[in-house]
Amino acid sequence: MATESSAAPSRLEMLAVADAVAREKGIDRAEVLQAMEQAIQKAARAKYGHEHDIRAQVDSATGEIKLQRWRQIVEDGAPIENESAQVPLKRALREKDDAAVGEFLVDNLPPIDFGRIAAQTAKQVIVQRVREAERERQFSEYKDKVGQIANGIVKRVEYRNVTVDLGKAEAIIRHEEVLPRESFRTGDRVRAYIYDVRRETRGPQIFMTRTRPEFMAELFKAEVPEIYDKIIEIKSVARDPGSRAKIAVVSMDNSIDPVGACVGMRGSRVQAVVGELQGEKIDIIPWSSNAATFVVNALAPAEVAKVVLDEETRKIEVVVPENQLSLAIGRRGQNVRLASMLTKWDIDILTEDEESRRRQEEFASKTEMFIDALDVEDLIAQLLVTEGFTTVEEVAYVPLEELAAIESFGQKMAEQLQERALVWIAVRNAELDTKRRELGVDDAVAALEGLWPEHLVTLGEAGVKALDDVADLIGDELRFLLLPDKGNQTLDGLAQLDPTKVERLLAPSPLGAAEADAIVMAARKRWFPTESPAASVTAPRAADAASPRDGA
Repeated sequence: MATESSAAPSRLEMLAVADAVAREKGIDRAEVLQAMEQAIQKAARAKYGHEHDIRAQVDSATGEIKLQRWRQIVEDGAPIENESAQVPLKRALREKDDAAVGEFLVDNLPPIDFGRIAAQTAKQVIVQRVREAERERQFSEYKDKVGQIANGIVKRVEYRNVTVDLGKAEAIIRHEEVLPRESFRTGDRVRAYIYDVRRETRGPQIFMTRTRPEFMAELFKAEVPEIYDKIIEIKSVARDPGSRAKIAVVSMDNSIDPVGACVGMRGSRVQAVVGELQGEKIDIIPWSSNAATFVVNALAPAEVAKVVLDEETRKIEVVVPENQLSLAIGRRGQNVRLASMLTKWDIDILTEDEESRRRQEEFASKTEMFIDALDVEDLIAQLLVTEGFTTVEEVAYVPLEELAAIESFGQKMAEQLQERALVWIAVRNAELDTKRRELGVDDAVAALEGLWPEHLVTLGEAGVKALDDVADLIGDELRFLLLPDKGNQTLDGLAQLDPTKVERLLAPSPLGAAEADAIVMAARKRWFPTESPAASVTAPRAADAASPRDGA
């Protein structure tokens, strides 16, 4: 009786400790009790032998501890791997009448008296498990906060890397994620945007930023109720952190001005964001589904006279008056750079004089090209350019009636022009084929569908001459090699670019992504021992209409 009464307080004390740890660490009480069970189990195995399968159980209501030895029943004659944890069926039937293979014999063990070493081991197990549970709780809590702003207190600053105490966890703001002109000291309050939470062995790593566009978007969401209520949507944000930013907004309610709502009464809302960002100037731009209108809005406060879009390459030429050029470009190109980031278009700014000069040069060069290729007078060549023809191929393969409909042309002249264009293409292709052979480009490469004679010469000059050379490429590399203007970029540098920049760089390539991938897979076809879906892909021809260029 005395033993029972003396044991009771220890049981209650164990439950009290479990409750206190659970409250202090903010983790589930059941996890603390589970950690205690493992600690007792480890101490018991140290006493009775690690070869035994000993399990501990703590009653969550009374704190009573049960120690049990578990032995698995195996078939008679089966190899015994561990005599302390396995028992043959014949012997098990002596202890339990209904014993069956696969079941366990469970023996109750007397409570153990924790010695100093056992108690220390148990304590270490409990501390470790509680720490693991706390880390898991922190990760689960903060991984759901990615994309939100959090407030914290600066704990320390090392090499401009700021460690922030969020209360239940620590986060870090790397030096490149801090605004250029701001500095923090221990004890300062800071707001930042959580952009990543990673599970690490030493605990969750929480990364925050004050420089990314998402931080500004969340600040506006906090200051402008219409954005929070999704009446106004933020379409895009571009920042030069600490200096200037542009944000594009659109209203889902025609009665609400999105720009005015973001500015607020006497600029109160936007000024709250500017104050948080250390005086960063913010241009609020009305978003438009029309790309030209959106680009014009993004270049504000500059006035735009004309825009010319190229949908395929996502490039846009913006023509401005001479006195607006510096305003459109901005200090050190800041305005046009932010406008390009905001709209996702490459923007080329020209003055009206520069644009006029460029158009005249392009008109003259295309006219000269038609005069030389088709052996026509300059007036006819000028009419072709005026009507939008830019290549000899367009003249050769355009429907005859469309060519004949040009003013001063007729059926007979249209037929003559197409005949001359086809002859020129045939001669040009023959010359390219001769050059291709001189460069050593294999006939097997020339036989790949989707590659034109000029492509083969370009590949030969780049050292791609055999079928295996093409097979060793990836689609983007093939597209890069065929670019008319590679600038300062190299094939090795292509892998270092992010996907968005790669696609912009490769936009002028004569091959699309699917076409290039199909050509590479066709070159790899002989690598596969049997026919496979991947190997049987062939490239569509660049010209759908029977590919006259191949036949010329």
